[in-house]
Amino acid sequence: MDATRPLEAVDPEVASLIARDAERQRTHVQLIASENFVSRAVMQASGSVLTNKYSEGYPGKRYYEGCELIDEVEALAAARAMALFGAQHANVQAHSGAQANMAVYFGLLKPGDKVLGMRLDQGGHLTHGSPVNFSGILYGIASYGVDPATELVDMDEVAALARRERPRMIIAGYSAYSRLLDWSAFRAIADEVGALFVVDAAHIIGLIAGGAHPSPVPHADIVTATTHKALRGPRGGMVLCRQEHAAAIDKGVFPNAQGGPINNQIAAKAVCFREASTPEFRSYAAQIVSNAAAMAAAVQGEGIRVVSGGTDNHLFLVDLRSVDEDLTGRDAARLLSTVGITLNFNTIPFDPRPPYRASGLRIGLPAATTCGMKEPEVSEVGRLLAAALHHRDDDAALARVRTRIGDLAAAFPAYPPDFPGHV
Repeated sequence: MDATRPLEAVDPEVASLIARDAERQRTHVQLIASENFVSRAVMQASGSVLTNKYSEGYPGKRYYEGCELIDEVEALAAARAMALFGAQHANVQAHSGAQANMAVYFGLLKPGDKVLGMRLDQGGHLTHGSPVNFSGILYGIASYGVDPATELVDMDEVAALARRERPRMIIAGYSAYSRLLDWSAFRAIADEVGALFVVDAAHIIGLIAGGAHPSPVPHADIVTATTHKALRGPRGGMVLCRQEHAAAIDKGVFPNAQGGPINNQIAAKAVCFREASTPEFRSYAAQIVSNAAAMAAAVQGEGIRVVSGGTDNHLFLVDLRSVDEDLTGRDAARLLSTVGITLNFNTIPFDPRPPYRASGLRIGLPAATTCGMKEPEVSEVGRLLAAALHHRDDDAALARVRTRIGDLAAAFPAYPPDFPGHV
């Protein structure tokens, strides 16, 4: 094997597919709330020779030889995570946010234990108790949602459910909710009923790192997260916890939930933690929040209803029934993709449609903000998005939207035009 041959020479078919997706990323405005664009440094660490090493176990206690430098990499990543978030312990091995959550269940609960989490169809996550997920299959689940009138989490309902169900664990956090949660109120409820308090911060961890969102770390027993959303790191997960839970969490990750860690991704996590500790990242996180508010206001100004009336974080949901009762989220997302706007369809609270059709769109600003867009640009994108939806049967109007979105994407590219999509 000639290890120095470039991708284009070894496998031109895969190289072409990567280049084509790099072009798609450059020519579309990316509004998927769970996506972002990583730096060249993160990409280089992710594509490094550390992918070659197997290293089951933890620093100083591996089941393979040759892990001395892997130990240093993992220890560095964990130390940076603890410093960035003010945590007593960090496990950076989790392959994903879902596996980070699985590690918490496996490490701290027994099958059948009761868990109180947010309903998936009202903003929660699969791992918070969905019946099709391990969490709903292996554990007893009680679910809270949002108030029908305000579309906000009703803490009185959470407290009443906790007192009735007496859960072993309460989960706060979400995948499609645009408002702040009251960490101290959740903590008080958990203490009252003797439950562990866990925060799934996958979506907001980047905002927390940048000081643009209140941190749950001082309040929660455990905080789980991904590293690839607003944190702008490689695909992966992590768990932050109090020292008293460190051993159980580490066991929950390995060997309970997964085997060997992905060392190249852990190195890339270390890089992203360093990037997130800079003043530039703090400015970036604040800009995400400002951009989300600006785009939500622009969309509302075009007559499209925003769920709960606005946003406090990086995302918001729109109710497409305010455009047309017959317009589904799936159809709207596919239409917008044709004009250069990439986002995802999503259920809204009390949605009459099933998830694969849905009545809403989820719109997030981390990626567009990484590209340098600010309030004027994202407001224009919001108006263009609304124009495409309102005039979806007008080919000329859609062509005008497509042209202007292309201009904006070209002016604020994710990567340079000559970048092949890999390092």
